[in-house]
Amino acid sequence: MSSPSPRSSRPSAYRAGGLLILVIATAVALIAALVYGGGAAPLVIADPGEFVRWGLPVARTINNLAAAAMIGPMVLALFALRAGEKPFEIALDTASLGAAVFTLSSAATAFLTFQSAFNAQVTLDNQFGEQLGRFLLDLPLGRAWLITTIMGALITILVFAWRTWTPVLLTTLLAAASLLPMATQGHSGELSGHVIAVNSILLHTVGAAVWLGGLLLLVVLRDTPGVDRTALVSRYSSLAIVSFFVVAASGVVRSTVGLGGWDGLWTPYGLIIVAKVVLLGGMGLLGAWYRVRLIPRLSGERASRWFWMLVLCEVALMGLASGAAAALARTPPPTGETVPVQQTPAEILTREPLPPEFTLDMWLFGWDWDILWAMAAALGAFFYAAGVWRLHRRGDRWPIHRTIIWMFGLLLLVWVTCGPLNLYQDYLFSVHMLGHMMLSMAIPLALVAGAPITLALRAIEKRDDGTRGGREWIMWAVHSPFSRVVTHPIVAAAIFILSLWAFYFTDIVRWAMYEHLGHEWMIIHFLISGYLFVMSLVGVDPVPYRLPYPGRLITLIAVMAMHAFFGMAIMMQEGLMVAEWFGSMGRTWGPTPMEDQYIGGGIAWSVGEIPTLIVAITVAIQWSRDDTKVQRRQDRHADRTGDAELEEYNARLAALAEKDQQRANR
Repeated sequence: MSSPSPRSSRPSAYRAGGLLILVIATAVALIAALVYGGGAAPLVIADPGEFVRWGLPVARTINNLAAAAMIGPMVLALFALRAGEKPFEIALDTASLGAAVFTLSSAATAFLTFQSAFNAQVTLDNQFGEQLGRFLLDLPLGRAWLITTIMGALITILVFAWRTWTPVLLTTLLAAASLLPMATQGHSGELSGHVIAVNSILLHTVGAAVWLGGLLLLVVLRDTPGVDRTALVSRYSSLAIVSFFVVAASGVVRSTVGLGGWDGLWTPYGLIIVAKVVLLGGMGLLGAWYRVRLIPRLSGERASRWFWMLVLCEVALMGLASGAAAALARTPPPTGETVPVQQTPAEILTREPLPPEFTLDMWLFGWDWDILWAMAAALGAFFYAAGVWRLHRRGDRWPIHRTIIWMFGLLLLVWVTCGPLNLYQDYLFSVHMLGHMMLSMAIPLALVAGAPITLALRAIEKRDDGTRGGREWIMWAVHSPFSRVVTHPIVAAAIFILSLWAFYFTDIVRWAMYEHLGHEWMIIHFLISGYLFVMSLVGVDPVPYRLPYPGRLITLIAVMAMHAFFGMAIMMQEGLMVAEWFGSMGRTWGPTPMEDQYIGGGIAWSVGEIPTLIVAITVAIQWSRDDTKVQRRQDRHADRTGDAELEEYNARLAALAEKDQQRANR
């Protein structure tokens, strides 16, 4: 048997070296940050022991790295590789291995978290098993890790079994969702800014997973046959830029919440954050360097060697940042951990102090930022502007009014989700209802008028190498069977109006009030349902089917009637909706809860009809313009044919009249 040549063994050595660099860098940063920050120091009371104190951050670190190996390769495979070929299969094998490690590390983290919290003596009797079972099933912390472990096991099986475009996309979304329970752990659950802390951790974790996981896949796929290295690296670089922005912005927000002020920057917690910022800046500079200088010349031997050396450097920086992040989760922050001995009813329900009276100045200066929607609006504005600029450079034109309306819709989204409506929607039902009407009717009307799908299809370059980029995925989404169902005007109208009634007259509204996930789901659902309904009536973006204009007006009138009945039903309620919430805030200003609910019903009845009226006027204008276009088209056809059809029709009528006259004469 002949021994392998040095050249054939080089790829495997490179992969092993990259993995070794990641492990060593992560371990060094983790140990140093734990020692410096005191994250593994013995506890004064009920110390769980050295094994638990060190084992828990190690398990969390492995869990974070495994999450990256699970999510990043799937994202890059969907965006840069061809399904059914060897590189795509290798990417999914990498993700499957990452998901398996993610599952095992989640289970280990759950067990060590139980040991750290309760310092239970490990035995084989029923008492220890019952304690562990109650922790996993009854306590939110244990349930979160149990759900994470189960989801990790499910993802492992799905990645191994599903190897085509659509199933892999669904598995990727499920993998991203598996990080949500992790985001609720750590210090975020005790902070005053609970919502912004949870959302920033979620965005930070997902962004880092896509960034690091994609980088690991580059290392794994180096010199794999069938890979276009220049295209693969360029596409990964695009994902890395977005991930860098998400990680940087969410990290700044999370650090601000944890530090509480500039004084906290000089604590061990703050200095570890400074180290992470330096590492993040270094990775950003490396990414900018190889994107601008090396990727265009990647086919050259010298540039290729420099590029892969920089990749290993970035892997090392990623490892250092990952270790520091895991240690930071065990380091006490300078603020936010002390829960007041006596909490007000508002603080018990919302984890936030009761805001001041809702006066006119609060409409202008009252803000409660939700980083999830602020970042979504920022990315939406950036990609829309980039698409318009690309068309401009190509010599094509894009209507300026569509750009203005789109940007206005995004600003309105930020104002609703991060402004005074978000600040007071937990305390006043009327403000909550106003925000709902804006999310489901006003904002979708502006976003639909921006025609983002049409812009994307014109601006994004079409791929011809069998992979799927942004344009191909948009085309798939538009023409998928699911899209054909939900964009049908009747279905979209049914979803729009029935979900309105179902939300407020079932316990779904209670779930949205009490749970962070329910609140975010409420925003997403009403925003999408309103967007689909408006797009099916007045949108210019492509949809599989649209009703004729008379049908659109009839559908709109029916929805307006149901919407008015909904507002009246709220106003006629004799009992308070979610009474243990809106009736228990302890506020001494503003209308009483019942009066406020009556105002909310009036808002749904009156204010909610304004966007509907605008839609009706738009349908009428489009109908009139369509008739004008049809008439002009018929006139041009008559001019080209010399009114041949009209003359033929008149001749036919004359012949019929002559026959009738002959019969009458006989």
